[in-house]
Amino acid sequence: MAYLDNIAVFVRVVELGNLSAAGRDMRISPAVASNRIKELEKHLGVRLFNRTTRQLMPTEHGTVFYSGAKQVLEAVTEAEAAVSALSGQPRGTIRVTAPLGLGRRLVASGIPDFHDKYPDIEVRLRLSDHNVDIMKEGIDVAFRLGIIEDSSLRMRGIMECERVLVAAPKYLEARGEPSEPQELIGKKHDCLMLRYAGAREYVWTLQTADGPRKFEVHGPYDTDDGDVLTGWALSGRGIINKPRFEVEPFIRDQRLKVILPDTPPTPVQFAAVYPHKKLQDPKVRLLLDFMAERCQRLIKDILAGK
Repeated sequence: MAYLDNIAVFVRVVELGNLSAAGRDMRISPAVASNRIKELEKHLGVRLFNRTTRQLMPTEHGTVFYSGAKQVLEAVTEAEAAVSALSGQPRGTIRVTAPLGLGRRLVASGIPDFHDKYPDIEVRLRLSDHNVDIMKEGIDVAFRLGIIEDSSLRMRGIMECERVLVAAPKYLEARGEPSEPQELIGKKHDCLMLRYAGAREYVWTLQTADGPRKFEVHGPYDTDDGDVLTGWALSGRGIINKPRFEVEPFIRDQRLKVILPDTPPTPVQFAAVYPHKKLQDPKVRLLLDFMAERCQRLIKDILAGK
């Protein structure tokens, strides 16, 4: 197993670019990660990395070895999954990612319950509103809100979520409430956007009488954190476009008001995506089933005011 562990560290260092990131990902210190790379290089008799001040780049030998090493790890994972399926006792680690707001409200609270039900399965949850590269970062399951276009991934739809435009009464009193979508642009309303590297939705698509229509709205500032957007809206700083379940409590207590209800934003897909081979893994199937049922129930409860 020590040799296999060394290979696993090597693969993560190649994928993440440095020892510290690989160590954090695998829950070992950079010193331990470095020693495992040295052991592997000694065993193979070649240098696997060119070391710079900021990054480790694989040598020609390292690049060749990475291709085979990746296949070895995938084969071991598939073999372990087959044994788990046969024994009926899934075990191992699942790496999961989700957007910050959705992750905090729906996914994170379910992880302990999932572990109580399946104590031999460990879950490593990473929350980020950035577009995480699932294949590069070794993610098993990613929960996402929005457009999913990567054909290298499989998708399990969880539910279609209504979206709304909302603003605080304080903002609407100061700037006026738009009566039609074009006023968002014509009257230069402060439309606050979620932006991050790799984001694609830099316009608001609203459902009009003529069908979906894109509006190139603008605002004085943006953020890569959805909860920060909500905070700005609550303090009267502008209009935001959010899944209704995320802002329903604030709508109910009248801290936020839905605007342009007759031309709402297009709904957003809430889904889980995963690499093609992962559905063969029983523990991944169990997590998908558990979280899909739980998230559907929680969203319905939020919208019903429970």
